[in-house]
Amino acid sequence: MHWPIAYVGVFVFVTIAYLIPTQDAARILGFFPSPGDSHLIIHCAVADTLAQAGHNVTVIATKPNVNPKAKYNYIYIDTPLLPPSFLKNFVNQPMPFYKRYPMLLKEVSKMHNRTLWHPEIQQFLHDHGAGSFDLLLVGYFANDFHVGLGAHFKCPVILTFMVQPIFYLNELIGNPSEHAYVPTVFSGLKQPMNFWARLENYVIYLFEYYYMGPLMKSTGQKYYSYNFPASSGYPSFEEARRNVALIFANHWFAQGPVRPHVPSLIEVGGIQVKEKPDPLPTDIAELLDGSPEGVIYFSFGSLIRGNTLKPDTVHIIFNVLSKLPYKVLWKWGADHPGNASNILFKSWLPQTDVLAHPNIKLFITHGGKGSVVEAEYNGVPMVGIPLFSDQPANMEEVRQAGFGTYVPYADLTEERLRDAIEEVINNPKYRKAVREFSEVYRDRPMTPRQSVVWWVDYVLRHKGAKHMQSPAVYLTHWQLLSLDVLGVLLASVAVVVGLLIILWKFCITKLVARLIKTNGVNGTKRNAKKSAKVE
Repeated sequence: MHWPIAYVGVFVFVTIAYLIPTQDAARILGFFPSPGDSHLIIHCAVADTLAQAGHNVTVIATKPNVNPKAKYNYIYIDTPLLPPSFLKNFVNQPMPFYKRYPMLLKEVSKMHNRTLWHPEIQQFLHDHGAGSFDLLLVGYFANDFHVGLGAHFKCPVILTFMVQPIFYLNELIGNPSEHAYVPTVFSGLKQPMNFWARLENYVIYLFEYYYMGPLMKSTGQKYYSYNFPASSGYPSFEEARRNVALIFANHWFAQGPVRPHVPSLIEVGGIQVKEKPDPLPTDIAELLDGSPEGVIYFSFGSLIRGNTLKPDTVHIIFNVLSKLPYKVLWKWGADHPGNASNILFKSWLPQTDVLAHPNIKLFITHGGKGSVVEAEYNGVPMVGIPLFSDQPANMEEVRQAGFGTYVPYADLTEERLRDAIEEVINNPKYRKAVREFSEVYRDRPMTPRQSVVWWVDYVLRHKGAKHMQSPAVYLTHWQLLSLDVLGVLLASVAVVVGLLIILWKFCITKLVARLIKTNGVNGTKRNAKKSAKVE
Protein backbone atom coordinates (compact mmCIF):
# COMPACT_ATOMS: atom_id res chain seq x y z
CA MET A 1 0.00 0.00 0.00
CA HIS A 2 1.43 3.40 -1.04
CA TRP A 3 0.60 6.77 0.48
CA PRO A 4 -1.01 9.24 -1.89
CA ILE A 5 1.33 12.02 -3.01
CA ALA A 6 -0.78 14.59 -1.14
CA TYR A 7 -0.24 12.73 2.18
CA VAL A 8 3.50 12.64 1.55
CA GLY A 9 3.47 16.39 0.91
CA VAL A 10 1.58 17.07 4.13
CA PHE A 11 4.00 14.85 6.06
CA VAL A 12 7.04 16.70 4.68
CA PHE A 13 5.44 20.08 5.42
CA VAL A 14 4.62 19.15 9.03
CA THR A 15 8.12 17.75 9.54
CA ILE A 16 9.76 20.93 8.24
CA ALA A 17 7.45 23.09 10.35
CA TYR A 18 8.38 21.08 13.42
CA LEU A 19 12.10 21.56 12.78
CA ILE A 20 11.84 25.33 12.34
CA PRO A 21 12.52 27.17 15.63
CA THR A 22 9.37 28.43 17.32
CA GLN A 23 10.66 31.92 18.07
CA ASP A 24 10.30 34.67 15.48
CA ALA A 25 13.41 35.09 13.38
CA ALA A 26 15.10 38.38 14.22
CA ARG A 27 17.18 40.44 11.82
CA ILE A 28 20.63 40.57 13.37
CA LEU A 29 23.68 42.44 12.08
CA GLY A 30 27.19 41.44 13.18
CA PHE A 31 29.79 44.16 12.72
CA PHE A 32 33.25 42.67 13.29
CA PRO A 33 36.15 45.00 12.31
CA SER A 34 38.75 42.52 13.56
CA PRO A 35 42.48 42.84 12.80
CA GLY A 36 43.03 39.09 13.04
CA ASP A 37 41.28 35.77 12.53
CA SER A 38 41.61 34.87 16.22
CA HIS A 39 39.25 37.71 17.14
CA LEU A 40 36.92 36.99 14.25
CA ILE A 41 36.62 33.31 15.19
CA ILE A 42 35.03 34.28 18.52
CA HIS A 43 32.66 36.85 17.03
CA CYS A 44 31.60 34.63 14.14
CA ALA A 45 30.95 31.72 16.51
CA VAL A 46 28.34 33.89 18.24
CA ALA A 47 26.84 34.97 14.91
CA ASP A 48 26.69 31.42 13.54
CA THR A 49 25.09 30.17 16.74
CA LEU A 50 22.26 32.66 16.27
CA ALA A 51 21.93 31.79 12.59
CA GLN A 52 21.75 28.10 13.47
CA ALA A 53 18.96 28.98 15.92
CA GLY A 54 16.88 30.38 13.06
CA HIS A 55 17.66 34.09 13.11
CA ASN A 56 18.42 36.04 9.95
CA VAL A 57 22.04 37.04 10.54
CA THR A 58 24.25 39.23 8.38
CA VAL A 59 27.94 39.64 9.19
CA ILE A 60 30.16 42.50 8.03
CA ALA A 61 33.85 41.86 8.69
CA THR A 62 37.28 43.07 7.65
CA LYS A 63 38.76 39.59 7.17
CA PRO A 64 37.63 36.73 4.91
CA ASN A 65 35.06 34.42 6.43
CA VAL A 66 36.65 32.08 8.99
CA ASN A 67 33.65 29.74 8.89
CA PRO A 68 32.56 29.08 5.28
CA LYS A 69 29.99 26.51 6.52
CA ALA A 70 28.17 29.08 8.66
CA LYS A 71 24.55 29.93 7.96
CA TYR A 72 24.91 33.70 8.16
CA ASN A 73 25.20 36.06 5.20
CA TYR A 74 28.78 37.32 4.98
CA ILE A 75 30.03 40.66 3.63
CA TYR A 76 33.82 40.99 3.45
CA ILE A 77 35.18 44.54 3.52
CA ASP A 78 38.69 44.68 2.10
CA THR A 79 40.18 47.56 4.07
CA PRO A 80 43.67 48.24 5.50
CA LEU A 81 44.11 46.76 8.97
CA LEU A 82 47.08 47.08 11.33
CA PRO A 83 50.20 47.70 9.20
CA PRO A 84 52.77 44.86 9.31
CA SER A 85 55.47 47.40 10.13
CA PHE A 86 53.49 48.53 13.18
CA LEU A 87 53.05 44.96 14.42
CA LYS A 88 56.73 44.22 13.88
CA ASN A 89 57.82 47.27 15.87
CA PHE A 90 55.18 46.65 18.53
CA VAL A 91 56.36 43.08 19.10
CA ASN A 92 60.12 43.55 18.81
CA GLN A 93 60.78 46.94 20.36
CA PRO A 94 60.90 46.78 24.15
CA MET A 95 59.00 49.62 25.79
CA PRO A 96 57.13 50.15 29.07
CA PHE A 97 53.47 49.22 29.09
CA TYR A 98 52.39 52.81 29.78
CA LYS A 99 53.76 53.71 26.33
CA ARG A 100 52.90 50.47 24.54
CA TYR A 101 49.13 50.43 25.04
CA PRO A 102 48.41 54.10 24.21
CA MET A 103 50.32 53.52 20.97
CA LEU A 104 48.20 50.43 20.23
CA LEU A 105 45.00 52.32 21.04
CA LYS A 106 45.89 55.11 18.62
CA GLU A 107 46.64 52.75 15.73
CA VAL A 108 43.61 50.52 16.35
CA SER A 109 41.24 53.50 16.55
CA LYS A 110 42.52 54.82 13.23
CA MET A 111 41.96 51.36 11.72
CA HIS A 112 38.36 51.26 13.00
CA ASN A 113 37.66 54.72 11.64
CA ARG A 114 38.98 53.71 8.21
CA THR A 115 36.66 50.72 8.27
CA LEU A 116 33.61 52.83 9.04
CA TRP A 117 34.42 55.17 6.15
CA HIS A 118 34.94 52.40 3.61
CA PRO A 119 32.67 53.07 0.59
CA GLU A 120 30.87 49.72 0.99
CA ILE A 121 30.09 50.47 4.66
CA GLN A 122 28.86 53.95 3.82
CA GLN A 123 26.63 52.55 1.07
CA PHE A 124 25.33 49.89 3.45
CA LEU A 125 24.43 52.54 6.04
CA HIS A 126 22.76 54.61 3.33
CA ASP A 127 20.63 51.64 2.26
CA HIS A 128 19.81 50.44 5.79
CA GLY A 129 18.40 52.92 8.25
CA ALA A 130 16.32 52.82 11.41
CA GLY A 131 14.36 49.59 11.78
CA SER A 132 16.49 47.60 9.35
CA PHE A 133 17.79 45.36 12.15
CA ASP A 134 16.41 44.17 15.46
CA LEU A 135 19.83 43.70 17.08
CA LEU A 136 23.44 44.72 16.49
CA LEU A 137 26.43 42.57 17.46
CA VAL A 138 29.72 44.49 17.68
CA GLY A 139 33.05 42.71 17.98
CA TYR A 140 34.89 44.80 20.53
CA PHE A 141 38.54 45.81 20.22
CA ALA A 142 38.95 49.43 21.42
CA ASN A 143 36.09 50.53 19.15
CA ASP A 144 33.28 51.56 21.46
CA PHE A 145 32.44 54.48 19.14
CA HIS A 146 30.94 51.83 16.85
CA VAL A 147 27.99 51.66 19.28
CA GLY A 148 26.78 54.59 17.21
CA LEU A 149 25.65 52.00 14.68
CA GLY A 150 23.04 50.93 17.22
CA ALA A 151 21.79 54.50 17.25
CA HIS A 152 21.79 54.50 13.44
CA PHE A 153 19.63 51.36 13.24
CA LYS A 154 17.75 52.24 16.47
CA CYS A 155 18.24 48.78 17.95
CA PRO A 156 19.91 47.27 21.04
CA VAL A 157 23.63 46.50 20.97
CA ILE A 158 25.47 43.42 22.24
CA LEU A 159 29.27 43.40 22.41
CA THR A 160 31.31 40.24 21.94
CA PHE A 161 34.78 40.11 23.46
CA MET A 162 37.67 37.65 23.17
CA VAL A 163 38.60 37.38 26.86
CA GLN A 164 37.28 38.35 30.28
CA PRO A 165 36.20 42.01 30.28
CA ILE A 166 38.96 44.58 30.58
CA PHE A 167 38.47 47.55 32.92
CA TYR A 168 36.90 49.70 30.19
CA LEU A 169 34.17 47.18 29.40
CA ASN A 170 33.51 46.70 33.11
CA GLU A 171 32.99 50.44 33.37
CA LEU A 172 30.74 50.42 30.29
CA ILE A 173 28.17 48.13 31.94
CA GLY A 174 28.82 49.07 35.57
CA ASN A 175 30.62 45.86 36.47
CA PRO A 176 32.44 46.42 39.80
CA SER A 177 36.24 46.46 39.70
CA GLU A 178 36.75 44.87 43.15
CA HIS A 179 40.45 45.59 42.82
CA ALA A 180 41.12 44.51 46.41
CA TYR A 181 40.81 40.85 45.44
CA VAL A 182 40.21 40.68 41.65
CA PRO A 183 43.42 40.88 39.55
CA THR A 184 43.19 43.06 36.46
CA VAL A 185 43.38 41.29 33.10
CA PHE A 186 46.93 42.40 32.29
CA SER A 187 48.48 41.95 35.74
CA GLY A 188 49.24 38.22 35.57
CA LEU A 189 48.34 38.01 39.26
CA LYS A 190 46.37 35.11 40.70
CA GLN A 191 43.96 34.83 43.61
CA PRO A 192 44.39 34.93 46.54
CA MET A 193 46.66 37.98 46.50
CA ASN A 194 48.97 38.86 49.36
CA PHE A 195 49.68 42.44 50.38
CA TRP A 196 52.35 43.08 47.74
CA ALA A 197 50.21 41.57 45.00
CA ARG A 198 47.28 43.75 46.07
CA LEU A 199 49.57 46.77 46.05
CA GLU A 200 50.72 45.95 42.52
CA ASN A 201 47.16 45.33 41.42
CA TYR A 202 46.04 48.67 42.87
CA VAL A 203 48.78 50.58 41.03
CA ILE A 204 47.73 48.90 37.74
CA TYR A 205 44.11 49.70 38.58
CA LEU A 206 45.00 53.38 39.02
CA PHE A 207 46.80 53.38 35.67
CA GLU A 208 43.88 51.72 33.89
CA TYR A 209 41.05 53.78 35.35
CA TYR A 210 42.72 57.19 35.64
CA TYR A 211 45.04 57.18 32.62
CA MET A 212 43.93 54.62 30.05
CA GLY A 213 40.20 55.05 30.83
CA PRO A 214 40.04 58.80 30.08
CA LEU A 215 42.35 58.29 27.10
CA MET A 216 40.10 55.61 25.61
CA LYS A 217 36.96 57.59 26.33
CA SER A 218 38.31 60.79 24.77
CA THR A 219 39.47 58.84 21.70
CA GLY A 220 36.07 57.18 21.39
CA GLN A 221 34.33 60.53 21.85
CA LYS A 222 36.41 62.09 19.07
CA TYR A 223 35.60 59.39 16.52
CA TYR A 224 31.97 59.10 17.64
CA SER A 225 31.38 62.85 17.21
CA TYR A 226 32.98 62.68 13.78
CA ASN A 227 30.94 59.70 12.55
CA PHE A 228 27.68 60.18 14.46
CA PRO A 229 27.30 63.95 14.96
CA ALA A 230 24.53 65.43 17.06
CA SER A 231 23.69 67.69 14.11
CA SER A 232 22.50 64.57 12.24
CA GLY A 233 20.17 63.59 15.07
CA TYR A 234 22.38 61.07 16.84
CA PRO A 235 22.34 60.82 20.64
CA SER A 236 25.36 61.75 22.73
CA PHE A 237 28.27 59.33 23.06
CA GLU A 238 27.33 58.55 26.67
CA GLU A 239 23.72 57.82 25.71
CA ALA A 240 24.80 55.56 22.84
CA ARG A 241 27.11 53.62 25.15
CA ARG A 242 24.20 53.03 27.53
CA ASN A 243 22.41 51.25 24.69
CA VAL A 244 24.67 48.20 25.22
CA ALA A 245 22.33 45.50 26.49
CA LEU A 246 24.85 42.68 27.04
CA ILE A 247 28.48 41.72 26.74
CA PHE A 248 29.34 38.17 25.70
CA ALA A 249 32.80 37.45 27.13
CA ASN A 250 34.86 34.48 26.01
CA HIS A 251 35.56 33.50 29.60
CA TRP A 252 34.24 31.12 32.26
CA PHE A 253 34.52 31.61 36.00
CA ALA A 254 36.35 28.30 36.47
CA GLN A 255 39.34 29.92 34.73
CA GLY A 256 39.46 32.54 37.45
CA PRO A 257 39.41 35.03 38.90
CA VAL A 258 36.35 34.51 41.07
CA ARG A 259 34.43 37.78 41.03
CA PRO A 260 30.92 39.26 40.99
CA HIS A 261 29.23 40.19 37.71
CA VAL A 262 26.26 42.37 36.85
CA PRO A 263 23.44 40.57 34.97
CA SER A 264 24.44 42.09 31.62
CA LEU A 265 27.83 40.31 31.62
CA ILE A 266 27.32 36.84 30.14
CA GLU A 267 30.24 34.40 30.16
CA VAL A 268 30.39 32.15 27.08
CA GLY A 269 33.94 30.86 27.44
CA GLY A 270 34.80 28.33 24.74
CA ILE A 271 32.09 29.55 22.33
CA GLN A 272 34.52 28.91 19.45
CA VAL A 273 35.22 25.30 20.44
CA LYS A 274 33.19 22.80 18.45
CA GLU A 275 31.20 20.43 20.59
CA LYS A 276 31.97 17.76 18.00
CA PRO A 277 35.22 18.24 16.02
CA ASP A 278 35.07 18.21 12.23
CA PRO A 279 37.11 15.61 10.30
CA LEU A 280 40.70 16.76 9.76
CA PRO A 281 42.25 17.26 6.30
CA THR A 282 43.67 13.98 5.01
CA ASP A 283 47.38 14.81 5.40
CA ILE A 284 46.89 16.17 8.93
CA ALA A 285 44.79 13.17 9.95
CA GLU A 286 47.44 10.77 8.60
CA LEU A 287 50.19 12.57 10.53
CA LEU A 288 48.29 12.56 13.82
CA ASP A 289 46.81 9.07 13.50
CA GLY A 290 50.19 7.66 12.56
CA SER A 291 52.04 9.20 15.54
CA PRO A 292 51.01 7.31 18.69
CA GLU A 293 54.12 8.71 20.46
CA GLY A 294 52.53 12.15 20.17
CA VAL A 295 52.74 15.28 18.01
CA ILE A 296 53.70 18.81 19.02
CA TYR A 297 51.45 21.53 17.65
CA PHE A 298 52.97 24.99 17.15
CA SER A 299 50.98 28.14 16.35
CA PHE A 300 51.36 31.85 17.04
CA GLY A 301 47.78 32.63 16.10
CA SER A 302 46.48 34.51 13.09
CA LEU A 303 47.92 37.99 13.65
CA ILE A 304 51.62 37.10 13.88
CA ARG A 305 53.32 36.26 10.59
CA GLY A 306 56.76 34.74 10.07
CA ASN A 307 58.25 38.10 9.18
CA THR A 308 56.73 39.74 12.29
CA LEU A 309 59.35 38.13 14.52
CA LYS A 310 63.07 38.77 14.41
CA PRO A 311 64.88 36.25 12.16
CA ASP A 312 67.14 35.19 15.04
CA THR A 313 64.09 34.34 17.12
CA VAL A 314 62.53 32.26 14.35
CA HIS A 315 65.77 30.29 13.91
CA ILE A 316 65.96 29.64 17.66
CA ILE A 317 62.50 28.08 17.54
CA PHE A 318 63.26 26.10 14.38
CA ASN A 319 66.60 24.78 15.71
CA VAL A 320 64.90 23.48 18.84
CA LEU A 321 61.84 21.93 17.19
CA SER A 322 63.77 20.33 14.32
CA LYS A 323 65.87 18.35 16.80
CA LEU A 324 63.03 16.95 18.89
CA PRO A 325 62.17 13.23 18.70
CA TYR A 326 58.55 14.10 17.84
CA LYS A 327 56.61 15.12 14.77
CA VAL A 328 55.81 18.83 14.77
CA LEU A 329 52.76 20.39 13.14
CA TRP A 330 53.75 24.02 12.60
CA LYS A 331 51.29 26.72 11.51
CA TRP A 332 53.32 29.34 9.66
CA GLY A 333 53.28 31.47 6.54
CA ALA A 334 54.99 30.77 3.25
CA ASP A 335 58.41 31.87 4.49
CA HIS A 336 59.46 28.64 6.19
CA PRO A 337 62.54 29.04 8.40
CA GLY A 338 63.98 25.76 7.10
CA ASN A 339 63.27 22.14 6.23
CA ALA A 340 63.23 19.27 8.71
CA SER A 341 61.98 15.72 8.33
CA ASN A 342 59.95 15.92 11.55
CA ILE A 343 58.19 19.24 10.79
CA LEU A 344 55.10 19.73 8.64
CA PHE A 345 54.46 23.41 7.83
CA LYS A 346 50.94 24.63 7.08
CA SER A 347 49.75 28.15 6.36
CA TRP A 348 46.38 27.35 7.96
CA LEU A 349 45.14 24.70 10.37
CA PRO A 350 41.73 24.01 11.98
CA GLN A 351 43.10 24.58 15.47
CA THR A 352 40.15 23.40 17.55
CA ASP A 353 39.96 20.17 15.53
CA VAL A 354 43.72 19.64 15.81
CA LEU A 355 43.78 20.18 19.57
CA ALA A 356 40.88 17.76 19.97
CA HIS A 357 42.99 14.89 18.54
CA PRO A 358 44.19 12.53 21.31
CA ASN A 359 47.73 12.33 19.89
CA ILE A 360 48.50 16.04 20.41
CA LYS A 361 51.17 15.90 23.09
CA LEU A 362 52.01 19.58 23.53
CA PHE A 363 50.82 22.96 22.29
CA ILE A 364 53.48 25.67 21.77
CA THR A 365 51.56 28.95 21.68
CA HIS A 366 51.86 32.72 21.84
CA GLY A 367 49.38 32.65 24.70
CA GLY A 368 46.38 34.31 23.09
CA LYS A 369 43.28 33.72 25.20
CA GLY A 370 41.45 31.88 22.44
CA SER A 371 44.32 29.44 22.02
CA VAL A 372 44.70 28.95 25.77
CA VAL A 373 40.97 28.26 26.14
CA GLU A 374 41.00 25.72 23.32
CA ALA A 375 43.97 23.90 24.89
CA GLU A 376 42.31 23.91 28.31
CA TYR A 377 39.04 22.65 26.84
CA ASN A 378 40.83 19.73 25.18
CA GLY A 379 43.21 19.00 28.06
CA VAL A 380 46.44 19.81 26.18
CA PRO A 381 49.48 21.10 28.16
CA MET A 382 51.22 24.23 26.89
CA VAL A 383 54.56 25.95 26.47
CA GLY A 384 54.12 29.64 25.78
CA ILE A 385 56.21 32.34 24.14
CA PRO A 386 54.02 35.37 24.97
CA LEU A 387 54.55 38.50 22.88
CA PHE A 388 52.25 41.34 24.00
CA SER A 389 48.79 42.39 25.21
CA ASP A 390 47.18 39.85 27.57
CA GLN A 391 49.47 37.02 26.44
CA PRO A 392 52.07 37.29 29.26
CA ALA A 393 49.28 37.38 31.84
CA ASN A 394 47.53 34.42 30.19
CA MET A 395 50.67 32.30 30.26
CA GLU A 396 51.42 33.28 33.86
CA GLU A 397 47.95 31.98 34.75
CA VAL A 398 48.73 28.77 32.85
CA ARG A 399 51.98 28.38 34.77
CA GLN A 400 50.40 29.03 38.15
CA ALA A 401 47.57 26.59 37.39
CA GLY A 402 50.11 23.88 36.48
CA PHE A 403 48.96 23.52 32.86
CA GLY A 404 52.38 24.32 31.41
CA THR A 405 55.11 26.94 31.45
CA TYR A 406 56.47 29.74 29.28
CA VAL A 407 59.58 31.56 28.14
CA PRO A 408 59.29 35.38 27.82
CA TYR A 409 59.87 36.49 24.25
CA ALA A 410 62.65 38.88 25.26
CA ASP A 411 64.48 36.05 27.10
CA LEU A 412 64.10 33.34 24.44
CA THR A 413 67.14 31.11 23.87
CA GLU A 414 67.49 27.61 22.50
CA GLU A 415 68.40 26.26 25.91
CA ARG A 416 65.46 27.86 27.71
CA LEU A 417 62.95 26.79 25.07
CA ARG A 418 64.28 23.22 24.95
CA ASP A 419 64.21 22.95 28.75
CA ALA A 420 60.62 24.22 28.87
CA ILE A 421 59.46 21.74 26.22
CA GLU A 422 61.21 18.78 27.86
CA GLU A 423 59.86 19.76 31.28
CA VAL A 424 56.23 19.82 30.14
CA ILE A 425 56.46 16.76 27.89
CA ASN A 426 58.31 14.55 30.37
CA ASN A 427 56.48 15.55 33.54
CA PRO A 428 52.99 14.00 33.60
CA LYS A 429 51.74 16.48 36.21
CA TYR A 430 51.01 19.08 33.53
CA ARG A 431 48.80 16.85 31.40
CA LYS A 432 47.07 15.52 34.51
CA ALA A 433 46.33 19.04 35.79
CA VAL A 434 44.99 20.39 32.50
CA ARG A 435 42.84 17.30 31.88
CA GLU A 436 41.30 17.60 35.32
CA PHE A 437 40.57 21.25 34.62
CA SER A 438 39.04 20.34 31.26
CA GLU A 439 36.37 18.35 33.07
CA VAL A 440 35.61 21.31 35.37
CA TYR A 441 35.59 23.75 32.46
CA ARG A 442 33.05 21.73 30.49
CA ASP A 443 30.71 21.17 33.44
CA ARG A 444 28.02 23.84 33.04
CA PRO A 445 24.24 24.21 33.21
CA MET A 446 24.17 25.35 29.58
CA THR A 447 26.69 25.16 26.75
CA PRO A 448 28.11 28.49 25.53
CA ARG A 449 25.93 28.28 22.43
CA GLN A 450 22.79 27.64 24.43
CA SER A 451 23.62 30.65 26.62
CA VAL A 452 24.07 32.90 23.58
CA VAL A 453 20.72 31.89 22.07
CA TRP A 454 18.79 32.19 25.35
CA TRP A 455 20.13 35.63 26.25
CA VAL A 456 19.79 37.09 22.77
CA ASP A 457 16.19 35.91 22.63
CA TYR A 458 15.67 37.44 26.08
CA VAL A 459 16.98 40.83 24.94
CA LEU A 460 14.80 40.66 21.82
CA ARG A 461 11.70 39.68 23.79
CA HIS A 462 12.17 42.58 26.19
CA LYS A 463 13.22 45.15 23.59
CA GLY A 464 16.72 45.75 24.88
CA ALA A 465 16.11 44.48 28.44
CA LYS A 466 16.80 47.85 30.03
CA HIS A 467 15.72 46.43 33.38
CA MET A 468 18.99 44.45 33.42
CA GLN A 469 21.12 47.56 33.23
CA SER A 470 23.14 48.43 36.30
CA PRO A 471 22.47 51.91 37.76
CA ALA A 472 26.26 52.23 37.92
CA VAL A 473 26.37 53.17 34.22
CA TYR A 474 24.76 56.51 35.13
CA LEU A 475 27.34 57.34 37.79
CA THR A 476 30.76 58.86 37.43
CA HIS A 477 33.81 57.06 38.75
CA TRP A 478 34.04 59.31 41.80
CA GLN A 479 30.36 58.66 42.52
CA LEU A 480 30.95 54.90 42.31
CA LEU A 481 33.65 55.33 44.94
CA SER A 482 31.10 57.30 47.01
CA LEU A 483 33.51 60.21 47.19
CA ASP A 484 30.57 62.63 47.05
CA VAL A 485 28.88 60.83 49.94
CA LEU A 486 32.11 60.68 51.90
CA GLY A 487 32.65 64.36 51.16
CA VAL A 488 29.22 65.25 52.54
CA LEU A 489 29.76 63.05 55.60
CA LEU A 490 33.19 64.56 56.25
CA ALA A 491 31.78 68.06 55.72
CA SER A 492 28.94 67.24 58.14
CA VAL A 493 31.41 65.97 60.72
CA ALA A 494 33.54 69.08 60.18
CA VAL A 495 30.49 71.33 60.67
CA VAL A 496 29.44 69.49 63.83
CA VAL A 497 32.98 69.58 65.20
CA GLY A 498 33.24 73.25 64.24
CA LEU A 499 29.96 74.04 66.02
CA LEU A 500 31.08 72.11 69.08
CA ILE A 501 34.34 74.03 69.14
CA ILE A 502 32.48 77.34 68.79
CA LEU A 503 30.04 76.28 71.52
CA TRP A 504 32.91 75.17 73.70
CA LYS A 505 34.71 78.48 73.20
CA PHE A 506 31.49 80.35 73.90
CA CYS A 507 30.89 78.40 77.12
CA ILE A 508 34.48 78.82 78.23
CA THR A 509 34.33 82.54 77.50
CA LYS A 510 31.11 82.89 79.49
CA LEU A 511 32.45 80.79 82.35
CA VAL A 512 35.68 82.76 82.54
CA ALA A 513 33.77 86.05 82.43
CA ARG A 514 31.50 84.83 85.19
CA LEU A 515 34.42 83.70 87.31
CA ILE A 516 36.13 87.02 86.80
CA LYS A 517 32.97 88.87 87.74
CA THR A 518 32.40 86.64 90.77
CA ASN A 519 35.99 86.98 91.87
CA GLY A 520 35.73 90.74 91.41
CA VAL A 521 32.63 91.01 93.63
CA ASN A 522 34.07 88.70 96.27
CA GLY A 523 37.33 90.63 96.23
CA THR A 524 35.47 93.89 96.80
CA LYS A 525 33.59 92.35 99.73
CA ARG A 526 36.78 90.97 101.24
CA ASN A 527 38.46 94.34 100.92
CA ALA A 528 35.46 95.99 102.54
CA LYS A 529 35.59 93.57 105.48
CA LYS A 530 39.32 94.17 105.91
CA SER A 531 38.72 97.92 105.95
CA ALA A 532 36.00 97.54 108.62
CA LYS A 533 38.31 95.48 110.86
CA VAL A 534 41.09 98.02 110.61
CA GLU A 535 38.77 100.82 111.63
